[in-house]
Amino acid sequence: MALLVECPKCKTRNSLKSNTCSCGFGLKKHSSKIYWIDYRVNGKRKRERIGRSKLAAENRLRQVETQTLEERYIEKDKNASQNLDSIINWYLALPEVNELSSYTRIRESLCNINRIMGKETIVKHISLAGIQNYRKSRGQEESRKYPGRKITVATMNREVTTIKTALNRAVTYEKISSNPIKDAPILKEENIRERVLSDQEFERLLAAAPEHIKPILIVAFHEPMRFEEIILLKWDEVDLKSEPGFIRLVAKRTKGKKEGRLIPLHPRVRKTLEKLPSRFTRSRVFQNNGKSFDTFRKSFKKAKEDAGIEDFMFHDFRHCAITNLRRAGNDIPTIMKISGHKTLSMFQRYNLVDESDVAKVSWKTSVPDEGKSKKNVQ
Repeated sequence: MALLVECPKCKTRNSLKSNTCSCGFGLKKHSSKIYWIDYRVNGKRKRERIGRSKLAAENRLRQVETQTLEERYIEKDKNASQNLDSIINWYLALPEVNELSSYTRIRESLCNINRIMGKETIVKHISLAGIQNYRKSRGQEESRKYPGRKITVATMNREVTTIKTALNRAVTYEKISSNPIKDAPILKEENIRERVLSDQEFERLLAAAPEHIKPILIVAFHEPMRFEEIILLKWDEVDLKSEPGFIRLVAKRTKGKKEGRLIPLHPRVRKTLEKLPSRFTRSRVFQNNGKSFDTFRKSFKKAKEDAGIEDFMFHDFRHCAITNLRRAGNDIPTIMKISGHKTLSMFQRYNLVDESDVAKVSWKTSVPDEGKSKKNVQ
């Protein structure tokens, strides 16, 4: 860092110690000299024109020296230099995030956060109060998936958890200094489903369904599989040679993509799959007029209406399959292995116990002999 003086004649900037400019002009006693300061920022040279006051130039130079020392020894608040949009875009571009089976849901969640909280919001300004305002605003919006319904607490919890995860990852990668909403609470959800179809209800639904989705419904009712695991099922994942037959899902086809699953075929499911055409020539198992399909929401909704089935979602089939496996006498560890549940608490959400189950409770029938009991006491 240095203090410079500008030659009034040729405008060349000279050292303050110079008495004469290179052009021959005398600088020492001239009254109209212009002062500059010279310094470096991140290796780049900078010069500032101060004016005719030498004192002002000296004060400004000291100020620059102080700022340079502070930036060198005092850690910068990275939260002040990043906005919400930049963190979200960075997070979505991470390879480990792109590989997640839930990537589409993560992206949608973060887009909603971005839209409501504001793309240009500086991370430093994100607060718990901001999360409360987000919940208030988001809770008034209508669900796109279920027209006529408001956004649920579960959806808002999922979105808040997603942005908290993104900010935590940004801290790990040193993109920001801290996560300002790491203590944001997750609200209590009242979303535990308790709907299981009876055999009679399922047969009504099956009879009302169009032909191309009937095999899917049979698999869903009897096998504890998720929607995408069923709809994207390929013939090379189906083993009809073994007994009782199996569906073999590799890790990347399961939730979390960490562990594969071996799912035994229910006899009705096996017969259904054996009757499907062209199982050796086409990749996808379920097709409509020779073409694969990924959704059948309208067909499923109409089938439910025609069958008089109310308050039932496709994911409830997973409840049906798990509950029926338990009622058939299978032990819990085996069912969890088939369904892919890692914790007993989550499994219990799908294993529903109703009045008919309670009515079948077994009682201990042997009663100790009263006379022998008294004799033993004496």
